[in-house]
Amino acid sequence: MLKTNMLNTISDGVQMSYVYTLLSKQGFKRSVNEDSAGVFKCQDGLLSIVCDGLGGNKGGAAASKLAMETIYNYFDSSTEWDYLERMRNAFLAANDEVIRVSLANPSLNGMATTAEAMFIKDDTAYWAHIGDSRIYTLKNGKLKQLTKDHSLVQKMIDEGFLTLKQAETHPNRNIITRALGDNFEVDVDLSKMKVHNGERTFFLICTDGVTSEISDQEIEDIVINNTDINTISDRINTMVEARGASDDFSFVIISK
Repeated sequence: MLKTNMLNTISDGVQMSYVYTLLSKQGFKRSVNEDSAGVFKCQDGLLSIVCDGLGGNKGGAAASKLAMETIYNYFDSSTEWDYLERMRNAFLAANDEVIRVSLANPSLNGMATTAEAMFIKDDTAYWAHIGDSRIYTLKNGKLKQLTKDHSLVQKMIDEGFLTLKQAETHPNRNIITRALGDNFEVDVDLSKMKVHNGERTFFLICTDGVTSEISDQEIEDIVINNTDINTISDRINTMVEARGASDDFSFVIISK
């Protein structure tokens, strides 16, 4: 667990301060943590990355770590002025690198990873998404999921074959349809939003080890009833572990 850290940035002459923390833990039924999570100060902003590795133990852990490092290194060294395009290219670079290492090492063959990245600079948050890890925010006092899962059950929901309630316990809910390292060509979801000074800003970036144990409503209740991000972090951690923590779980919390 990292203690609360802070980033100060200036927008239209007004200082905006963000606090952030992260946690990444091995699930009780796992032999190694296949998640990777990091928060980096770069390009006069804050870059947060959360990845959930696939491919079993060694491969999953290697894929998530490699993807996180490649995304950060590419993004931080790039001079591309369009941050969404920079994120897209960072994800494409990570996809190429995961595939390259996978093909060069038989023990890692088939590894892949989900990836979430958010870059906050001045009054704008930019994000990129692939897989079934998620990014949430608060909007009008309600928790809102900014990303849409690239998963089999989400596809079945979109096609009308499943309800949201049925999807929570569907036996194939862990099958994802898009990941870094899965194909030579990959589509990355990208978007951005304004962060308004004077309003409470909250972002949660997390792997499905969190959302498989805690409902959106429960996360919303925790966030609404607490403003200290360390308290929010502790309560999410406690709830996931109390319910068995069957999967590795990682999250980054950012607040203003």
